[in-house]
Amino acid sequence: MNLYLALLIITGVCVGLQFEPAASWAAWDYTDIIHGEWWRIITGNFTHTNFYHLGMNIAALWLISWIFKPQSRQLAWLLALNSVTVGLAIFASSLSHYVGLSGVLHGLFAFWALQETLNGRRSSGLLCAAVVAKVLWEQTMGPAHETAVLIGAKVAIQAHLAGMVTGFSAAGWSHWRALHHIHEKT
Repeated sequence: MNLYLALLIITGVCVGLQFEPAASWAAWDYTDIIHGEWWRIITGNFTHTNFYHLGMNIAALWLISWIFKPQSRQLAWLLALNSVTVGLAIFASSLSHYVGLSGVLHGLFAFWALQETLNGRRSSGLLCAAVVAKVLWEQTMGPAHETAVLIGAKVAIQAHLAGMVTGFSAAGWSHWRALHHIHEKT
């Protein structure tokens, strides 16, 4: 599948989940999840608080994809992995309700930045440092107040941390597997 077709499908899903009743059906909600609506662990990442929130995240998805130019299969795999891990990580927070793609986006960015770094593109190390600095800032100083006002909700910095850790871990594992596979062939 073409990357741009994949991005259009993801964009369409996010836009579709912005409207009722789909938005209420998809949002990450602690009570609903523990009562068996497990799909919300994943779908909560694809709905948003408002159209500003949606627009920022979709723009970031397209920008990240433009910068790193992933294969559509890899994008799908990483979206799924990060959606599950971010959705599960929210259980460790005090949040009872969560929506938004930003945690997943942090994971995508971290994955591809570290992958490029491990494959010899030293300048991508700066991208890794930037995402670490941003997430550490949020964890210690809190999120930007302006962003919370724009999206009409508290910024879920726990999702950003979970996404970043997932992205870095997946990139490290992927690199290790590639090296291990090369050594098996020699």
